[in-house]
Amino acid sequence: MSGVRGQGPGASAQRVIVVGAGISGLASAYDLARAGVSATVFDKRPRAGGVIDTRIAEGCTLECGPDSFLSAKPEAVALIKELGFGEDVIGSNDRQRTTYIWKRGRLVPLPDGVMMIVPSRVMPMAKTSLVGLSTKIRMALEYFREPGGGEDRSVADFVTDHFGAETLDYLAEPLLSGVYGGDPAQLSVASVLPRFVEMEKKYGSLVKGVLAARRARLQPAGQAPAPLFQTLRTGLGKLVEALTSHAEIVHAQVEAIEREGSGFRVRVEGEWVLADRVVLACPAWAASQLVKGLDGKLGELLGSIDYSSSVTLSLIYKASDFDGKRAGFGFLVPKKERQRLAACTFVGTKFSHRVPDDKIALRCFFGGIGDQAILNETDDALVAIAKDELKRILGLRAEPVSHVIARWPRSMAQYTVGHGPKIAEIRQRAAALGGIYLAGNAYEGIGISDCIRTGRAAAKAITAVR
Repeated sequence: MSGVRGQGPGASAQRVIVVGAGISGLASAYDLARAGVSATVFDKRPRAGGVIDTRIAEGCTLECGPDSFLSAKPEAVALIKELGFGEDVIGSNDRQRTTYIWKRGRLVPLPDGVMMIVPSRVMPMAKTSLVGLSTKIRMALEYFREPGGGEDRSVADFVTDHFGAETLDYLAEPLLSGVYGGDPAQLSVASVLPRFVEMEKKYGSLVKGVLAARRARLQPAGQAPAPLFQTLRTGLGKLVEALTSHAEIVHAQVEAIEREGSGFRVRVEGEWVLADRVVLACPAWAASQLVKGLDGKLGELLGSIDYSSSVTLSLIYKASDFDGKRAGFGFLVPKKERQRLAACTFVGTKFSHRVPDDKIALRCFFGGIGDQAILNETDDALVAIAKDELKRILGLRAEPVSHVIARWPRSMAQYTVGHGPKIAEIRQRAAALGGIYLAGNAYEGIGISDCIRTGRAAAKAITAVR
Protein backbone atom coordinates (compact mmCIF):
# COMPACT_ATOMS: atom_id res chain seq x y z
CA MET A 1 0.00 0.00 0.00
CA SER A 2 1.22 3.51 -0.69
CA GLY A 3 -0.43 6.80 0.10
CA VAL A 4 -4.12 7.29 0.85
CA ARG A 5 -6.11 4.52 -0.80
CA GLY A 6 -9.75 3.80 -1.41
CA GLN A 7 -12.67 5.88 -2.58
CA GLY A 8 -13.07 9.22 -0.83
CA PRO A 9 -15.80 9.86 1.72
CA GLY A 10 -18.97 11.32 0.32
CA ALA A 11 -18.59 9.71 -3.10
CA SER A 12 -21.61 8.03 -4.66
CA ALA A 13 -20.67 4.50 -3.63
CA GLN A 14 -19.91 3.78 0.00
CA ARG A 15 -16.66 2.19 1.04
CA VAL A 16 -16.72 0.30 4.34
CA ILE A 17 -13.80 -1.02 6.33
CA VAL A 18 -14.48 -3.92 8.68
CA VAL A 19 -11.88 -4.42 11.41
CA GLY A 20 -11.79 -8.08 12.44
CA ALA A 21 -12.34 -11.27 10.46
CA GLY A 22 -14.05 -13.22 13.21
CA ILE A 23 -17.62 -14.41 12.73
CA SER A 24 -19.04 -10.93 13.51
CA GLY A 25 -16.93 -9.18 10.89
CA LEU A 26 -17.47 -11.89 8.29
CA ALA A 27 -21.25 -11.81 8.79
CA SER A 28 -21.21 -8.03 8.41
CA ALA A 29 -19.08 -8.19 5.27
CA TYR A 30 -21.37 -10.85 3.79
CA ASP A 31 -24.47 -8.69 4.15
CA LEU A 32 -22.66 -5.62 2.86
CA ALA A 33 -21.50 -7.53 -0.23
CA ARG A 34 -25.03 -8.76 -0.90
CA ALA A 35 -26.25 -5.16 -0.69
CA GLY A 36 -23.63 -4.05 -3.21
CA VAL A 37 -21.53 -2.11 -0.69
CA SER A 38 -17.76 -2.19 -1.17
CA ALA A 39 -16.23 -3.58 2.02
CA THR A 40 -12.73 -4.66 2.96
CA VAL A 41 -12.05 -6.74 6.05
CA PHE A 42 -8.73 -6.19 7.80
CA ASP A 43 -7.38 -8.62 10.38
CA LYS A 44 -3.80 -8.90 11.64
CA ARG A 45 -4.15 -12.66 12.14
CA PRO A 46 -3.02 -14.97 9.33
CA ARG A 47 -6.39 -16.69 9.05
CA ALA A 48 -10.06 -15.71 9.20
CA GLY A 49 -12.58 -17.00 11.72
CA GLY A 50 -11.40 -15.52 15.00
CA VAL A 51 -11.91 -18.10 17.72
CA ILE A 52 -13.70 -20.47 15.33
CA ASP A 53 -10.97 -22.91 14.40
CA THR A 54 -11.75 -26.41 13.12
CA ARG A 55 -8.89 -28.87 12.74
CA ILE A 56 -8.67 -32.52 11.67
CA ALA A 57 -6.40 -34.96 13.51
CA GLU A 58 -6.41 -38.77 13.43
CA GLY A 59 -9.70 -38.62 11.53
CA CYS A 60 -11.34 -36.56 14.30
CA THR A 61 -13.06 -33.23 13.68
CA LEU A 62 -11.85 -31.00 16.49
CA GLU A 63 -13.11 -27.56 17.39
CA CYS A 64 -10.37 -25.52 19.02
CA GLY A 65 -12.77 -22.73 19.90
CA PRO A 66 -16.56 -22.94 20.29
CA ASP A 67 -17.93 -26.31 19.20
CA SER A 68 -21.58 -25.38 18.71
CA PHE A 69 -24.34 -22.80 19.07
CA LEU A 70 -27.56 -22.84 21.06
CA SER A 71 -30.61 -24.09 19.18
CA ALA A 72 -32.75 -21.52 20.99
CA LYS A 73 -30.98 -18.68 19.17
CA PRO A 74 -31.83 -18.75 15.43
CA GLU A 75 -29.19 -16.47 13.89
CA ALA A 76 -26.53 -19.08 13.16
CA VAL A 77 -28.88 -21.57 11.51
CA ALA A 78 -30.54 -18.80 9.51
CA LEU A 79 -27.19 -17.69 8.10
CA ILE A 80 -26.11 -21.26 7.37
CA LYS A 81 -29.31 -21.86 5.43
CA GLU A 82 -28.83 -18.65 3.46
CA LEU A 83 -25.36 -19.87 2.52
CA GLY A 84 -26.90 -23.08 1.17
CA PHE A 85 -25.80 -25.87 3.48
CA GLY A 86 -28.55 -26.11 6.08
CA GLU A 87 -28.59 -29.88 5.59
CA ASP A 88 -25.17 -30.03 7.28
CA VAL A 89 -26.56 -28.82 10.61
CA ILE A 90 -26.60 -31.56 13.25
CA GLY A 91 -27.80 -31.56 16.83
CA SER A 92 -26.18 -32.76 20.01
CA ASN A 93 -26.90 -36.34 21.10
CA ASP A 94 -29.23 -35.26 23.89
CA ARG A 95 -30.30 -38.83 24.68
CA GLN A 96 -26.76 -39.24 26.00
CA ARG A 97 -26.59 -35.74 27.47
CA THR A 98 -25.31 -36.28 30.98
CA THR A 99 -22.88 -33.76 32.41
CA TYR A 100 -20.92 -34.56 35.54
CA ILE A 101 -19.62 -32.32 38.31
CA TRP A 102 -16.41 -33.26 40.14
CA LYS A 103 -17.09 -33.11 43.88
CA ARG A 104 -14.93 -34.47 46.68
CA GLY A 105 -13.24 -37.10 44.58
CA ARG A 106 -16.35 -38.27 42.69
CA LEU A 107 -18.07 -37.55 39.41
CA VAL A 108 -21.66 -36.62 40.29
CA PRO A 109 -24.19 -36.38 37.43
CA LEU A 110 -25.98 -33.09 37.05
CA PRO A 111 -29.58 -33.84 38.12
CA ASP A 112 -32.07 -34.19 35.30
CA GLY A 113 -34.23 -31.13 34.84
CA VAL A 114 -31.76 -28.53 36.12
CA MET A 115 -31.78 -25.37 34.00
CA MET A 116 -28.43 -23.74 34.74
CA ILE A 117 -29.08 -23.18 38.46
CA VAL A 118 -32.79 -23.91 38.73
CA PRO A 119 -34.29 -27.35 39.50
CA SER A 120 -37.48 -28.15 37.61
CA ARG A 121 -37.97 -31.78 38.71
CA VAL A 122 -38.36 -32.88 42.30
CA MET A 123 -37.08 -36.44 42.44
CA PRO A 124 -33.76 -36.03 40.59
CA MET A 125 -32.87 -33.13 42.86
CA ALA A 126 -34.05 -34.95 45.98
CA LYS A 127 -31.83 -37.94 45.15
CA THR A 128 -28.66 -36.14 44.07
CA SER A 129 -25.54 -35.97 46.20
CA LEU A 130 -24.44 -32.80 44.42
CA VAL A 131 -26.00 -30.61 47.12
CA GLY A 132 -26.90 -31.31 50.72
CA LEU A 133 -30.23 -31.47 52.55
CA SER A 134 -30.23 -27.82 53.65
CA THR A 135 -29.79 -26.68 50.03
CA LYS A 136 -32.58 -28.98 48.86
CA ILE A 137 -34.91 -27.56 51.50
CA ARG A 138 -33.98 -24.04 50.44
CA MET A 139 -34.71 -24.91 46.81
CA ALA A 140 -38.15 -26.22 47.81
CA LEU A 141 -38.97 -23.11 49.83
CA GLU A 142 -37.81 -20.85 46.98
CA TYR A 143 -40.99 -21.82 45.14
CA PHE A 144 -42.99 -19.60 47.52
CA ARG A 145 -40.89 -16.48 46.99
CA GLU A 146 -42.91 -13.38 46.08
CA PRO A 147 -42.31 -11.29 42.92
CA GLY A 148 -39.73 -8.53 43.24
CA GLY A 149 -36.06 -7.81 42.78
CA GLY A 150 -34.97 -7.47 39.19
CA GLU A 151 -32.05 -5.13 39.83
CA ASP A 152 -28.58 -5.83 38.56
CA ARG A 153 -26.12 -7.42 40.96
CA SER A 154 -23.48 -10.09 40.77
CA VAL A 155 -24.37 -13.63 39.74
CA ALA A 156 -22.95 -14.78 43.07
CA ASP A 157 -25.30 -12.52 45.04
CA PHE A 158 -28.27 -13.51 42.91
CA VAL A 159 -27.68 -17.26 43.18
CA THR A 160 -26.95 -17.29 46.91
CA ASP A 161 -30.02 -15.12 47.54
CA HIS A 162 -32.25 -17.68 45.83
CA PHE A 163 -30.57 -21.02 46.51
CA GLY A 164 -27.56 -20.58 48.79
CA ALA A 165 -23.77 -20.84 48.55
CA GLU A 166 -23.67 -24.55 47.71
CA THR A 167 -25.69 -23.96 44.53
CA LEU A 168 -23.28 -21.21 43.59
CA ASP A 169 -20.22 -23.42 44.16
CA TYR A 170 -21.42 -26.61 42.48
CA LEU A 171 -23.87 -25.40 39.82
CA ALA A 172 -23.53 -21.75 38.83
CA GLU A 173 -19.75 -21.35 39.02
CA PRO A 174 -18.72 -24.43 36.99
CA LEU A 175 -21.46 -23.95 34.40
CA LEU A 176 -20.67 -20.27 33.85
CA SER A 177 -16.94 -20.87 33.93
CA GLY A 178 -17.28 -22.98 30.80
CA VAL A 179 -19.05 -20.15 28.98
CA TYR A 180 -17.41 -16.96 30.23
CA GLY A 181 -14.32 -18.14 32.08
CA GLY A 182 -15.41 -15.57 34.64
CA ASP A 183 -15.93 -14.96 38.34
CA PRO A 184 -19.58 -15.09 39.48
CA ALA A 185 -18.74 -12.49 42.13
CA GLN A 186 -18.00 -10.04 39.29
CA LEU A 187 -20.38 -11.13 36.50
CA SER A 188 -23.63 -9.18 36.02
CA VAL A 189 -26.73 -11.30 36.46
CA ALA A 190 -28.76 -8.88 34.31
CA SER A 191 -26.37 -9.39 31.39
CA VAL A 192 -25.39 -13.03 31.91
CA LEU A 193 -28.72 -14.50 33.08
CA PRO A 194 -31.33 -11.97 31.90
CA ARG A 195 -34.15 -14.53 31.66
CA PHE A 196 -33.79 -15.36 35.33
CA VAL A 197 -33.90 -11.68 36.26
CA GLU A 198 -37.18 -11.36 34.34
CA MET A 199 -38.53 -14.45 36.10
CA GLU A 200 -37.61 -12.94 39.44
CA LYS A 201 -39.54 -9.77 38.58
CA LYS A 202 -42.62 -11.65 37.38
CA TYR A 203 -42.76 -14.67 39.66
CA GLY A 204 -40.31 -14.06 42.49
CA SER A 205 -39.46 -17.75 42.40
CA LEU A 206 -37.10 -18.94 39.68
CA VAL A 207 -38.46 -22.47 40.08
CA LYS A 208 -41.95 -21.18 39.37
CA GLY A 209 -40.67 -19.21 36.39
CA VAL A 210 -38.83 -22.17 34.87
CA LEU A 211 -41.88 -24.42 35.27
CA ALA A 212 -44.07 -21.81 33.56
CA ALA A 213 -41.58 -21.46 30.70
CA ARG A 214 -41.44 -25.24 30.28
CA ARG A 215 -45.23 -25.47 30.07
CA ALA A 216 -45.27 -22.71 27.46
CA ARG A 217 -42.97 -24.60 25.13
CA LEU A 218 -44.37 -28.11 25.46
CA GLN A 219 -43.83 -30.08 22.27
CA PRO A 220 -46.83 -31.51 20.41
CA ALA A 221 -47.42 -35.20 21.07
CA GLY A 222 -44.93 -37.36 19.21
CA GLN A 223 -42.60 -34.47 18.38
CA ALA A 224 -39.09 -34.73 19.80
CA PRO A 225 -37.70 -31.66 21.54
CA ALA A 226 -35.05 -29.68 19.71
CA PRO A 227 -31.47 -30.54 20.66
CA LEU A 228 -29.85 -28.13 23.10
CA PHE A 229 -26.83 -27.54 20.85
CA GLN A 230 -26.33 -27.49 17.09
CA THR A 231 -23.25 -27.45 14.92
CA LEU A 232 -22.02 -28.40 11.45
CA ARG A 233 -21.28 -32.01 10.64
CA THR A 234 -17.80 -31.26 9.30
CA GLY A 235 -17.03 -28.44 11.71
CA LEU A 236 -17.80 -24.76 12.14
CA GLY A 237 -14.85 -23.95 9.91
CA LYS A 238 -17.18 -24.59 6.98
CA LEU A 239 -19.22 -21.53 7.96
CA VAL A 240 -16.04 -19.44 8.07
CA GLU A 241 -14.95 -20.73 4.65
CA ALA A 242 -18.33 -19.92 3.12
CA LEU A 243 -18.37 -16.38 4.49
CA THR A 244 -14.76 -15.80 3.51
CA SER A 245 -15.62 -16.56 -0.11
CA HIS A 246 -17.94 -13.53 -0.06
CA ALA A 247 -15.45 -11.13 1.54
CA GLU A 248 -12.36 -9.19 0.55
CA ILE A 249 -9.93 -9.94 3.40
CA VAL A 250 -6.56 -8.32 3.94
CA HIS A 251 -4.35 -9.75 6.65
CA ALA A 252 -2.90 -6.53 8.00
CA GLN A 253 -3.15 -4.61 11.27
CA VAL A 254 -5.35 -1.54 11.62
CA GLU A 255 -3.47 0.97 13.77
CA ALA A 256 -5.61 4.12 14.00
CA ILE A 257 -8.81 5.81 12.84
CA GLU A 258 -9.14 9.54 12.23
CA ARG A 259 -11.92 11.78 10.97
CA GLU A 260 -11.63 12.74 7.30
CA GLY A 261 -14.41 15.05 6.15
CA SER A 262 -17.72 13.28 6.60
CA GLY A 263 -15.96 9.91 6.76
CA PHE A 264 -12.72 8.47 8.10
CA ARG A 265 -9.19 7.60 7.23
CA VAL A 266 -7.84 4.35 8.63
CA ARG A 267 -4.14 3.68 9.09
CA VAL A 268 -3.22 0.15 8.08
CA GLU A 269 0.39 -0.81 8.76
CA GLY A 270 1.58 2.75 8.27
CA GLU A 271 -0.56 3.70 5.28
CA TRP A 272 -3.93 5.40 5.13
CA VAL A 273 -7.16 4.05 3.63
CA LEU A 274 -10.30 6.16 3.22
CA ALA A 275 -13.72 4.90 4.27
CA ASP A 276 -17.23 6.24 4.66
CA ARG A 277 -18.09 3.77 7.42
CA VAL A 278 -16.10 1.56 9.79
CA VAL A 279 -17.32 -1.61 11.50
CA LEU A 280 -15.24 -2.47 14.56
CA ALA A 281 -15.76 -6.23 14.81
CA CYS A 282 -12.65 -6.69 16.94
CA PRO A 283 -12.34 -7.19 20.72
CA ALA A 284 -13.38 -4.18 22.79
CA TRP A 285 -9.83 -3.70 24.05
CA ALA A 286 -8.64 -3.36 20.44
CA ALA A 287 -11.55 -1.09 19.47
CA SER A 288 -10.69 1.08 22.48
CA GLN A 289 -7.30 1.96 21.02
CA LEU A 290 -8.76 2.71 17.60
CA VAL A 291 -11.51 5.12 18.70
CA LYS A 292 -9.76 7.02 21.48
CA GLY A 293 -8.71 9.78 19.08
CA LEU A 294 -12.33 10.21 17.96
CA ASP A 295 -13.92 10.04 21.43
CA GLY A 296 -11.71 9.56 24.46
CA LYS A 297 -14.59 8.60 26.72
CA LEU A 298 -15.77 5.94 24.27
CA GLY A 299 -12.25 4.53 24.18
CA GLU A 300 -12.18 4.48 27.98
CA LEU A 301 -15.52 2.67 28.20
CA LEU A 302 -14.50 0.06 25.65
CA GLY A 303 -11.20 -0.46 27.42
CA SER A 304 -12.98 -1.10 30.71
CA ILE A 305 -14.57 -4.30 29.37
CA ASP A 306 -12.43 -7.05 30.82
CA TYR A 307 -11.53 -10.29 29.04
CA SER A 308 -10.44 -13.72 30.17
CA SER A 309 -8.03 -16.05 28.39
CA SER A 310 -8.29 -19.77 27.78
CA VAL A 311 -6.60 -22.83 26.33
CA THR A 312 -8.23 -25.82 24.67
CA LEU A 313 -6.32 -29.09 24.49
CA SER A 314 -7.75 -31.99 22.52
CA LEU A 315 -6.33 -35.41 23.35
CA ILE A 316 -6.98 -38.34 20.99
CA TYR A 317 -6.82 -41.96 22.17
CA LYS A 318 -7.22 -45.32 20.53
CA ALA A 319 -10.56 -46.65 21.74
CA SER A 320 -8.98 -50.03 22.40
CA ASP A 321 -6.45 -48.40 24.76
CA PHE A 322 -8.84 -46.12 26.61
CA ASP A 323 -9.01 -47.35 30.22
CA GLY A 324 -10.73 -44.40 31.88
CA LYS A 325 -14.31 -43.83 32.97
CA ARG A 326 -16.84 -42.67 30.39
CA ALA A 327 -18.61 -39.51 31.54
CA GLY A 328 -21.47 -38.67 29.16
CA PHE A 329 -20.93 -35.34 27.43
CA GLY A 330 -18.13 -34.63 29.88
CA PHE A 331 -17.50 -33.06 33.27
CA LEU A 332 -16.96 -29.71 34.97
CA VAL A 333 -14.58 -29.01 37.82
CA PRO A 334 -15.85 -26.33 40.25
CA LYS A 335 -13.38 -23.70 41.42
CA LYS A 336 -13.52 -25.16 44.93
CA GLU A 337 -12.22 -28.46 43.57
CA ARG A 338 -10.08 -27.18 40.70
CA GLN A 339 -6.35 -27.56 40.21
CA ARG A 340 -5.91 -26.40 36.58
CA LEU A 341 -8.44 -28.35 34.47
CA ALA A 342 -11.81 -26.55 34.34
CA ALA A 343 -13.81 -28.90 32.09
CA CYS A 344 -13.57 -31.81 29.68
CA THR A 345 -15.84 -32.86 26.82
CA PHE A 346 -16.17 -36.32 25.24
CA VAL A 347 -16.34 -35.05 21.66
CA GLY A 348 -17.78 -38.15 20.00
CA THR A 349 -20.49 -38.56 22.62
CA LYS A 350 -21.70 -34.98 22.31
CA PHE A 351 -21.75 -34.96 18.50
CA SER A 352 -21.95 -37.90 16.13
CA HIS A 353 -19.74 -37.99 13.03
CA ARG A 354 -16.94 -36.09 14.79
CA VAL A 355 -14.82 -39.04 15.98
CA PRO A 356 -14.30 -42.42 14.24
CA ASP A 357 -15.34 -45.56 16.14
CA ASP A 358 -11.77 -46.58 16.83
CA LYS A 359 -10.88 -43.28 18.55
CA ILE A 360 -11.92 -41.31 21.63
CA ALA A 361 -11.31 -37.56 21.71
CA LEU A 362 -11.32 -35.50 24.90
CA ARG A 363 -11.46 -31.71 24.73
CA CYS A 364 -9.93 -30.13 27.84
CA PHE A 365 -10.45 -26.52 28.93
CA PHE A 366 -8.06 -24.42 30.97
CA GLY A 367 -7.86 -20.79 31.94
CA GLY A 368 -10.46 -18.20 32.82
CA ILE A 369 -10.13 -15.21 35.11
CA GLY A 370 -8.59 -17.32 37.87
CA ASP A 371 -5.83 -18.90 35.77
CA GLN A 372 -4.64 -16.56 33.03
CA ALA A 373 -1.09 -17.88 33.55
CA ILE A 374 -2.04 -21.17 31.86
CA LEU A 375 -1.24 -19.54 28.50
CA ASN A 376 2.41 -19.40 29.49
CA GLU A 377 2.73 -23.17 29.90
CA THR A 378 4.56 -25.05 27.17
CA ASP A 379 2.74 -27.60 25.04
CA ASP A 380 4.46 -30.45 26.86
CA ALA A 381 3.53 -29.00 30.23
CA LEU A 382 -0.13 -28.62 29.19
CA VAL A 383 -0.32 -32.23 28.04
CA ALA A 384 1.32 -33.39 31.29
CA ILE A 385 -1.13 -31.34 33.39
CA ALA A 386 -4.10 -32.75 31.48
CA LYS A 387 -2.90 -36.35 31.72
CA ASP A 388 -2.34 -36.01 35.46
CA GLU A 389 -5.79 -34.59 36.09
CA LEU A 390 -7.55 -37.06 33.79
CA LYS A 391 -5.83 -39.84 35.69
CA ARG A 392 -7.14 -38.38 38.96
CA ILE A 393 -10.69 -37.82 37.72
CA LEU A 394 -11.28 -40.57 35.14
CA GLY A 395 -8.63 -43.08 36.19
CA LEU A 396 -7.23 -42.70 32.66
CA ARG A 397 -3.71 -44.04 32.26
CA ALA A 398 -3.59 -44.64 28.51
CA GLU A 399 -1.30 -42.50 26.40
CA PRO A 400 -2.88 -40.26 23.76
CA VAL A 401 -1.83 -40.87 20.17
CA SER A 402 -2.12 -37.19 19.25
CA HIS A 403 -3.03 -33.79 20.64
CA VAL A 404 -4.08 -30.35 19.39
CA ILE A 405 -3.61 -27.16 21.40
CA ALA A 406 -5.12 -23.70 20.88
CA ARG A 407 -4.41 -20.65 23.03
CA TRP A 408 -6.93 -17.82 23.19
CA PRO A 409 -5.51 -14.73 24.95
CA ARG A 410 -8.07 -12.10 26.02
CA SER A 411 -10.84 -13.77 24.03
CA MET A 412 -13.89 -14.04 26.31
CA ALA A 413 -15.56 -10.75 27.25
CA GLN A 414 -16.59 -10.39 30.89
CA TYR A 415 -20.05 -8.94 31.50
CA THR A 416 -19.44 -7.48 34.95
CA VAL A 417 -22.00 -5.71 37.16
CA GLY A 418 -23.19 -2.57 35.40
CA HIS A 419 -22.49 -4.00 31.94
CA GLY A 420 -25.94 -3.11 30.55
CA PRO A 421 -25.79 0.66 31.23
CA LYS A 422 -22.15 0.73 30.08
CA ILE A 423 -23.06 -0.85 26.74
CA ALA A 424 -25.97 1.57 26.33
CA GLU A 425 -23.57 4.50 26.73
CA ILE A 426 -21.05 2.87 24.39
CA ARG A 427 -23.71 2.42 21.72
CA GLN A 428 -24.91 6.01 22.16
CA ARG A 429 -21.43 7.49 21.87
CA ALA A 430 -20.54 5.32 18.86
CA ALA A 431 -23.74 6.38 17.09
CA ALA A 432 -22.89 10.04 17.76
CA LEU A 433 -19.68 9.62 15.77
CA GLY A 434 -21.73 9.01 12.63
CA GLY A 435 -20.23 6.04 10.81
CA ILE A 436 -18.65 3.89 13.52
CA TYR A 437 -20.38 0.56 14.22
CA LEU A 438 -19.58 -2.03 16.88
CA ALA A 439 -19.98 -5.79 16.62
CA GLY A 440 -18.67 -8.81 18.49
CA ASN A 441 -18.91 -10.68 21.76
CA ALA A 442 -18.29 -7.70 24.05
CA TYR A 443 -21.79 -6.26 23.94
CA GLU A 444 -25.02 -8.26 24.04
CA GLY A 445 -24.03 -11.93 24.02
CA ILE A 446 -20.90 -14.00 23.54
CA GLY A 447 -22.25 -16.95 21.54
CA ILE A 448 -21.89 -17.51 17.79
CA SER A 449 -25.49 -16.48 17.11
CA ASP A 450 -25.04 -13.33 19.21
CA CYS A 451 -21.94 -12.37 17.24
CA ILE A 452 -23.66 -13.01 13.92
CA ARG A 453 -26.58 -10.83 15.04
CA THR A 454 -24.34 -7.88 15.93
CA GLY A 455 -22.38 -8.15 12.69
CA ARG A 456 -25.50 -8.26 10.54
CA ALA A 457 -27.07 -5.42 12.54
CA ALA A 458 -24.05 -3.24 11.72
CA ALA A 459 -24.42 -4.03 8.02
CA LYS A 460 -28.14 -3.32 8.14
CA ALA A 461 -27.55 0.05 9.79
CA ILE A 462 -25.02 0.96 7.08
CA THR A 463 -27.24 -0.02 4.16
CA ALA A 464 -30.21 1.79 5.69
CA VAL A 465 -28.48 5.18 5.31
CA ARG A 466 -27.27 4.76 1.73
